[in-house]
Amino acid sequence: MPVNPDLAIQPSAPVLFERTFALADEAATNAFGARFAQAIESVREAAHRNADEHAQGENNAPDANSKAAFDGLQVQLIGDLGAGKTTLVRATLRGLGHSGRVRSPTYTLVEPYVLERPSGELALYHFDLYRFTDPAEWADAGFREYFDSGAICLVEWPQRAGRLLGVPDLVFSLELDSRNEADGRVLVARAYSESGKACLERC
Repeated sequence: MPVNPDLAIQPSAPVLFERTFALADEAATNAFGARFAQAIESVREAAHRNADEHAQGENNAPDANSKAAFDGLQVQLIGDLGAGKTTLVRATLRGLGHSGRVRSPTYTLVEPYVLERPSGELALYHFDLYRFTDPAEWADAGFREYFDSGAICLVEWPQRAGRLLGVPDLVFSLELDSRNEADGRVLVARAYSESGKACLERC
């Protein structure tokens, strides 16, 4: 078992962009989740558009496989119990059009969603690795295929997998806002890829 399994592991890549958001209450968290969902959709549409334009430039006809141009997004959510990680995931799913129940994957480890979007079907996987006691469990669970499928992967407690997740596109660090005695949170968002940066710039 790791010595400090709850210690956040810093990605081994430079931060391309960073923003801090004051989330005064749950409504503010929900609003940010909605903006993040819109940002994901915008970046995804732009990637598809660029792929189509590239295909037309080369072949004078759209490539039937150009929708695969979006490589997905890995978002790691860091924060103590009750920091608002699942609330943010739920708000993001709502913003992407999911109207059903959003279950916490604490016991199932992952909850899959398939979302119908204007730019095509979008797969989203919500992970909660809190119950992991050793990073090897992540590899043993066979989760790598989810991260290589062009899906959105939202990962709570990513530090439990050590460095096996690789470099994320985004890291959202949530903590209680000491200036707000109610439900205030501070979200520090860091982008480690161009797609993550593009999303964060739109939030």
